[in-house]
Amino acid sequence: MSEVAAVESRVTPTGPHQVRRPQLLAVGVIIWLGSEFMFFSGLFAAFFTIRAHAAVWPPPGTKLDTYQALIFTIVLLASSPTMQFGVWAQERGERGKARAWIVTSMVLGAAFLGNQLYEWKTLPFRPQTNAYGSLFYIMSGLHGLHVLLGIVAMAALLGRLSGPKGDPGETPVFQAVSYYWHFVDIVWIGLFSALFLLS
Repeated sequence: MSEVAAVESRVTPTGPHQVRRPQLLAVGVIIWLGSEFMFFSGLFAAFFTIRAHAAVWPPPGTKLDTYQALIFTIVLLASSPTMQFGVWAQERGERGKARAWIVTSMVLGAAFLGNQLYEWKTLPFRPQTNAYGSLFYIMSGLHGLHVLLGIVAMAALLGRLSGPKGDPGETPVFQAVSYYWHFVDIVWIGLFSALFLLS
């Protein structure tokens, strides 16, 4: 009997040598983000297909404020490291710092959304104006919806930080939201390049 126990202790190590499996939540979020990547890839494919078959691109009358969009692109991208700082602070148990970083990320994301709404109101074209207008509003609008969902998720994180101590499942939730937010920022780099720089 003692020999069997000795064999089992060698086969199933504990302590620092124990095999660490990835969190199921993180795996699920990564799989979901993979599907979101395919969704946005379809939008990019439609954009470049229509662009390739257009005689003039963008159509006449399409005017964008690239410099203003660049400023708010930097604002959005700045929210990615602030979000990561918040996750690291939460992992260290520094809940006050985590709250501050997450609020900062929310403010930056909200500023980006505010600029997008301003753009939509002041643009000289509408979705029905031409193919470029349809693509611009669909692609930027869907991304803006993802930004809004990210801000809502960060607000939920602030709710979890309201107590003095976190629960055992808190860290994976923070990490999952950060994965999503980084994804949203990366997608915008592609959208900004396609809609503003390559048009």
